[in-house]
Amino acid sequence: MIAGVASLAPALFATDPAVPAKQPNVVVVVLDDAGFSDLGCYGSEIRTPNLDRLAATGLRFTRFDTKAICAPSRASLLTGVEPHALGMADLPSKATTRPAGFTRHSTCGELPANVDLLPQALQRAGYSTWLLGKWHLIPSWEDGAPGRNSSFPLQRGFDYACFFKMGWTDQYHPELYEGNARLPVPADPAYHFTTDMVDRGIRLIDAQRRERPEKPFFLYLGLGVPHAPIQVPASYINRYAGVYERGWDVLRAERFARLQRLGLVPADARLPALDPGDPAWDALNEQERRVYARFMATFAGFLEHGDEQIGRLVAHLEQTGLTKDTLIVVLSDNGAASESKPGRFRHPYNGGPTPLAEMDAHLDELGTDKTLALYPRAWATLGSAPYRRYKLWPHLGGVRCPLIIVPPGGARDAGGVRGQLVDIVDLAPTIAEFAGAHFAAAVDGEPAVPVAGKSIVPLLASADAAPVRTVQFFELRGNRAITAGSWRALTMHRPATPFSDDRWELYDLATDPFETRDLAAARPEKLQELILLWEKEAATHGALPLQQPTPQILSVSGFEDAFVPAASAHGTTGTPP
Repeated sequence: MIAGVASLAPALFATDPAVPAKQPNVVVVVLDDAGFSDLGCYGSEIRTPNLDRLAATGLRFTRFDTKAICAPSRASLLTGVEPHALGMADLPSKATTRPAGFTRHSTCGELPANVDLLPQALQRAGYSTWLLGKWHLIPSWEDGAPGRNSSFPLQRGFDYACFFKMGWTDQYHPELYEGNARLPVPADPAYHFTTDMVDRGIRLIDAQRRERPEKPFFLYLGLGVPHAPIQVPASYINRYAGVYERGWDVLRAERFARLQRLGLVPADARLPALDPGDPAWDALNEQERRVYARFMATFAGFLEHGDEQIGRLVAHLEQTGLTKDTLIVVLSDNGAASESKPGRFRHPYNGGPTPLAEMDAHLDELGTDKTLALYPRAWATLGSAPYRRYKLWPHLGGVRCPLIIVPPGGARDAGGVRGQLVDIVDLAPTIAEFAGAHFAAAVDGEPAVPVAGKSIVPLLASADAAPVRTVQFFELRGNRAITAGSWRALTMHRPATPFSDDRWELYDLATDPFETRDLAAARPEKLQELILLWEKEAATHGALPLQQPTPQILSVSGFEDAFVPAASAHGTTGTPP
């Protein structure tokens, strides 16, 4: 079903004609909650020199879309299947026992038994497969014990796995599993999760070079960076002293200007105004500005530290001569984090926000193991710039993310930019094609869940290649969107109301790439066409019937300001609000 390119890849991409024609190693680095413009090579003021160097060697994508939240994105990344068809339309269940009536096709549950994961396909193609970092594809009732570990990585195609189960963990004292067994919580005061995962990756690579140097490897590195809790030594935070005191308004404008200079957004485009509910920086008082600036400095230091660790891994590949034989993919799983408008200090999700005066009195604790912080939501407006909204939302700020791909030996047009639409479901088929691997037609005698993704190898070969994807649907918690060519329609769902009451918006991305001019009233026939297309795609991929989101899920969604009057939300006069 998927042709191998063991002999094709070096001819297309390698800058060194002597690169042997063989299966490449594959390194996939998944950042967590990094917005479209959070990396230096995507216009950020945050220092990410190692990721920037990968972008200069490989390719950057400007229309790479995800599922707006981690578990559905990761499920699609590792299968090439839409998350609804996997029963992973939202986060895995937090129930401690299997609910009555649960089936493998229930939403927010286990990956179905008849899905063939990328690491399984790569194992059959002769690869060693390693997982390091975040997994988040396990319902809470599984604990690794026999009979309660079918969703654990070792049962899903990985030869080795050191990981945390759920959506986040303390970066100094993580709750980790190795294989199917819990590890002791690290107590070393010098410990940091990102450093540990990269150290483990280097050791795995070295062991394979000693014992099976001819065998290719697949390393899936799921970092906690820069997801909450934002935790990093103070020396990294202090590097950004004075930067974020200038505020998200000024920094959004500066990122936008850099994006234009880099050719990543249209030169004649205009930056949208702040989203409703996100205040102007000047509207904050002095104490709020001081506290909020320190949050963002901590986030930036956390991301810079993560970049350094990625740099160590890449440097090791270079020192061992492996880069010419290694495909490197770096992405984020969703837009910048939106879960708390005022931010969280002691815990990112549970309990209420810490009073501002208390945070101010303990600012030096940000980044330490005394806090499990999540930055205030308006900083996500910076991270997702120039797009509107952020993680969880159906707008482009929720789904659009950075994607860097470095083919073995580097891209022919190193530093090139690709503007064709790519979805996260397309990455597994792409990697499989490089590896000469095939997704199974059946698993244990049952037809496999069909792969929906499309290989983007043609896009890597040429900036002028025709798009492999022109249509992509989206659904999360009743919120929906559909992209078809240059058109995009979306709607926010008000919980506990009929889905038929939801108001759809319509945008022409060819002239309005940042969703600022709603054309629903002006082009009702086009809107209806897209709504019908959404229904067709949703039915094809198992997203129907729609289900009302639960109060527990909505408690951290941050949708409280979604239902403002249309004119004040996004403008109807042809100019940004």
